[in-house]
Amino acid sequence: MSSETKTKEPWSFFKTIIALGLVFLCVVAAHWQYTRGVDRHERNNVIEERIARSPIELNARDTKLENNEWQSITTTGRFDSTQQILLRNRYSEGKYGYEVLTLFTSNSGEKFWVDRGWVQAGATATTAPVVSAVPNTDVSITGRFRLDSSLPRGSFFALPGNGEGLVSELNAQSQLDTEKFYIDLLSGSDPSLSPAVPAQLPPLSDGPHMAYALQWLFFGGLIIYGRILIRRTR
Repeated sequence: MSSETKTKEPWSFFKTIIALGLVFLCVVAAHWQYTRGVDRHERNNVIEERIARSPIELNARDTKLENNEWQSITTTGRFDSTQQILLRNRYSEGKYGYEVLTLFTSNSGEKFWVDRGWVQAGATATTAPVVSAVPNTDVSITGRFRLDSSLPRGSFFALPGNGEGLVSELNAQSQLDTEKFYIDLLSGSDPSLSPAVPAQLPPLSDGPHMAYALQWLFFGGLIIYGRILIRRTR
């Protein structure tokens, strides 16, 4: 008569607790990726809906600035060529360059920055890029309404200036008090204002977040399967 000897698994309870903890972390990571995917999808829908709207006058914007972000607006005023900054580390078709931001004052007295598009960098690090001049008369412009918080992150290189940088620092140095929004220029009443390479929209794909969420759930399933397999082999 044969007998079967069963070996007790050492630290079985603690291994199970660790496995459950790892599964919990996988579920949390999956939920985080799912939430990011939903938020990004909603953001893309908002952008697509608003860029499809007809342009409105700047003075007709909503009192809540975020309700008009990405919408095309029109306004009339004057550029200040003495207040201009270049946002570095910007690329177009693989070429290094800058975004040109110039101060604009509307006829209603509002001061804000206008992103006049991308320009290629100079031949050397000390060579200023070629930036088209702005008219010194009143002009009408059309552009996308953007919030200051959505300015591309990075360093600013001021020309002329000492190379310090951020918009807030430039405002402080120049004793300026600009609005909390800026405009991505699309066109102007003067043909020279239309940027050769206008500011680009962000990518409107939903990204890999949903795939990552499923991946984390798969990892959690593997942990459960592995724990059961180890216990059975004991």
